Parts: sequence; structure tokens; C-alpha cells
Amino acid sequence: MLSDRLDISEPLVRALIADQFPQWAALPVRKVVPGGWDNQTFRLGETMSVRLPSAGSYAAQVAKEQQILPVLAPQLSLPIPTALAKGQASSHYPFAFGIYGWITGEPAMAAQIADMTGFADRLAGFIQSLHRAETAGGPPAGPHNFHRGGDLGIYSAETVAAIAELADEIDGNVATAIWNEALSSHWVRPPVWVHGDIAPGNLLVADGQLVAVIDFGTAAIGDPACDLVIAWNFLHGEARARFRTALPLDDTTWQRARGWALWKALITTVDMRRSGAPALDGQRRILAVILSEKL
Repeated sequence: MLSDRLDISEPLVRALIADQFPQWAALPVRKVVPGGWDNQTFRLGETMSVRLPSAGSYAAQVAKEQQILPVLAPQLSLPIPTALAKGQASSHYPFAFGIYGWITGEPAMAAQIADMTGFADRLAGFIQSLHRAETAGGPPAGPHNFHRGGDLGIYSAETVAAIAELADEIDGNVATAIWNEALSSHWVRPPVWVHGDIAPGNLLVADGQLVAVIDFGTAAIGDPACDLVIAWNFLHGEARARFRTALPLDDTTWQRARGWALWKALITTVDMRRSGAPALDGQRRILAVILSEKL
């Protein structure tokens, strides 16, 4: 966990808006809960949101979103945020920040979704449209997006250490075999756009169905495997099978996707176990699915 993460308050956001966007100074500012980890989100009036990086490692994402969202939006099958303005670092706050159009919806939860198979279809359709989008000028994966879409091997030392630390509750041999299989191939086709964080918190649901995708801070062009992790940590049964068959990707890409899922689940389980987080049991269940189910 980051120790330098900022505590961003409603009064701070009001001050930033008043200083830099006086035309919006009279609008109410309300913190969105949950408001995100990389960025804290606040609602500005009824039609806008403000997203502010919570630490320096996320600061580069603001300019990137402002550049790529207008390019990607007309090419995608679902709505994404509209970039309206970019605020600057000031004496009140050390990073640039973004102002976006508000999209109505709630973060995806299984209980809210009327048809999980339909949800999987719409999500697969969105990912396919992302893969078809023009990549010219797109940023390659790298530190700016924590290497999502890049070489999974950059996380090898972290993954091996996590497997060792969890040796008392997982089969280390199985985890190591899955990891090695994931590292045995690479994306050899032209790079495609990746969102980088296709997770329930970034998928908005309204009236029981998927209606929008938000938070493109980890977007890049590269290997699409990182965007398939949701097959293990959210989708189940028929919905998972539909998601797998709806995307025309080869078996090695799914092997790398399982590697991305394993890495994230391992490091999250380690962090939760060290801190005694109340969601630890749920995270353990996700890790168990990844270790036992190959798509």
C-alpha cells in the first residue's frame, strides 16, 4: 500500500475549482463513495465529476486521459467519460487533475445485474471494440500504467515472493506452474488498446445492465491479456464461458490472462493478510478460483 497517498477533502476540491474554474465555483462538490484508489472522485454539480490523483505515481494518467478519451469515445461500443477540462497543480494540491462529464450508473455488483450472461456479452463487445480502435499515437505500456498490456515478467520477483509467503494456505507448485505457463508466451500480433483495469468498480450498471466503462488512467496499447482478469474475479459459470467464447483470442493469451489474475490476487491476498483486512476471505476465494479453474 502507498504511504504517500493524499487525503483529498471536499473543501480542498471546492478551493481548486474556485481558483481555477470560477464559472463552476457555485456548484456543489460531493465526494463519491467509493471514490477510487488511484484517483479520488468528486461529483461537481449534477453533470460533472472531478478526479484527482491520490499519489505521484498516478499523476501522469491525467494528461493521458485528456488526450485519449476524445479519440477512443467514438470508436467504442459503450459510453466512456468525456474529458471537459484539466486543472493544474497549485499551492493547494501538487498534481494536475481532470474534470469529466458525469455518467449515471453504479459500480457493478452481481446482485444488481439482471442477466450475467448478457453482462458478459456486452463487456466482451466493449473489449472487442477497444481492440479495433485505431492505435496510432497510443502510449505503449510502461510505468505510467504499471505495465498493463506489457511484459508480465516484470512482476516475477513479486509473484514468486508472494507464492512463498502464502505457502501455508495455497499449493505453491500449482501457482508456480500457472505463473510459468503465463510467462511462456508473448503477444506477437500488432498492439491493441487495453483499458488496464477492467474491474467491477470501473464498470457502471444501470437498470440491471452494463451501461458504461470509466477510469482510463491505466490505458495503453499492447497485449490484451491484462483486460481478461475479470473472467476469474467476477464472472462465473455460463457468464464466464460466454465471455471466453465471445472474444477471438488464442489459448496463450488466456494463459497470460490467468497469470495477470494470479499476480494481482497473490499480492492483494498478501497485503490483506498482513493488515487483517475484513475482505480477506473474499480475496482468498478469488485466489482459489484462479488456482483451480483454467478457461
